Amino acid sequence: MQGPPESRARHSARIEHERLDREGADRDHADLERSPLFSRRRFLRTSSLALAGATLYACTGGGRKVPVTRTPTQAVEATDTRWPIKRVIYLMPENRSFDNLFGKFPGANGATTGLKFGEEVPLTRCPAWLPGDLPHDRAAFLNSVDRGAYDGFATGQFGDPWAYTTYEPEDVPVYWQLARDYVLCDRFFCSVGGPSYPNHLFFVAGQSGGVIDNPENIEVRWAPGKRYPFKSWGCDAVGRDVFVFVKDEQGNLTKHDTCFDFETVPQQLERIGVSWAYYSATPFQAGYFWNALNAISGVFHTDLWRPEHIRPVDRIVRDIREGKLPAVTWITPRFELSGHPPESTCFAQNWVGGIVNAVMESDAWEHAAIFISWDMWGGLYDHVAPPVVDQVGFGFRVPTIVVSPFAKKGYIDDAEADLCAPLKFIEDNWGLPYLTDRIARSHNFEHVFDFDRAPRTDARPAPEIRACYGTPWAYPGDDYPGWPPGTDPDPSQFVHPGR
Repeated sequence: MQGPPESRARHSARIEHERLDREGADRDHADLERSPLFSRRRFLRTSSLALAGATLYACTGGGRKVPVTRTPTQAVEATDTRWPIKRVIYLMPENRSFDNLFGKFPGANGATTGLKFGEEVPLTRCPAWLPGDLPHDRAAFLNSVDRGAYDGFATGQFGDPWAYTTYEPEDVPVYWQLARDYVLCDRFFCSVGGPSYPNHLFFVAGQSGGVIDNPENIEVRWAPGKRYPFKSWGCDAVGRDVFVFVKDEQGNLTKHDTCFDFETVPQQLERIGVSWAYYSATPFQAGYFWNALNAISGVFHTDLWRPEHIRPVDRIVRDIREGKLPAVTWITPRFELSGHPPESTCFAQNWVGGIVNAVMESDAWEHAAIFISWDMWGGLYDHVAPPVVDQVGFGFRVPTIVVSPFAKKGYIDDAEADLCAPLKFIEDNWGLPYLTDRIARSHNFEHVFDFDRAPRTDARPAPEIRACYGTPWAYPGDDYPGWPPGTDPDPSQFVHPGR
């Protein structure tokens, strides 16, 4: 159901767009580095690092110090690890439930039917493109839970019928091959019963600071000469009275700005001299708002917010091939390649597969572990009730795949976990204390690996889907063959997808 191959004109347009965006990513990143805000922060951070370094040296008796300059390879070789894993990649596609991608996967706890307002209905075949986005904010989560009935997913303009859909194996060959060859987790939940913003905070910090929803009053700003507008959910968000709702341990709701001061795992790694990087869309690309570190004051307003650590996601495959991958890497996609409805899962698969294949073909593969976790359920049906662990989570199940030459082949992991589990693996691998209670209560994935044997040598590349309909850079239109006649797609997608 992927549709016919793209036309020659579309193919040429795609190639040209990709070339422009590769160049634009480097320019946008250079613009950020040269900006007055960056320069001021860098000066302040450089001064504070000198003082902090002296203090750290005195307090530790001249023990472990943060390195001033060190290549990623040197940082990895100089650091002992608990397991034979020297490279961890934590990759986060967007907005899919477990049943949507893996409802039919053999041996997994998937479903091919769902409950819709008390009635059992079949999960029909999901197209690559959807006609619009599905509700997936905090209110949508509570509506889907429906006071414990878990049957209220058919809300909003596109919730019925599209929330109750699943993929056939031939529609998601990249994800299914990786699951067959490595580890598929079928009891892995998003961390917050809410949308992307709080779950992306868990992605780097093992907490959301109590955040349960996306920020309010965010404005989109166009800049001269840019192909995309600027949109941020972090410390650099623009708008009047920008805020986000946070929930305390007693369940009280308050407003908070979009800049937080809690610590992240990248900051932990920095202190012990382990190299790390966060790849994301650049400020003038769709998807920049998924860079969770721009919401962390201790990163964004310091010298940690520099190209050594904050890198354009368009460069990820090139960096892998050139041996520039640090010890620990977080990756979030461009919006158009994310699989976030209504965006095509076909292009998202090729993006994920391209990253995995680049790692497999590199020197890093022999000691690598790749965690692929979707950020949250995206409004799509899932039949497993999420456990209540605290005031903000869990949310519904999300697909998670563990890829490594040490991963058990074809293993279906039914251990309960959330987005904190890869963080616990990182902290245990490099001997770090647990940053939050959520991380401490999680498992660390050790059981899905076999570290008592040599790394596997049977890696096969993820397939490339050559018949994706259209191009990721343009919404396909109301003539898309994957939708039934009479479908009215969201008109806003024709103006600028993802906005």
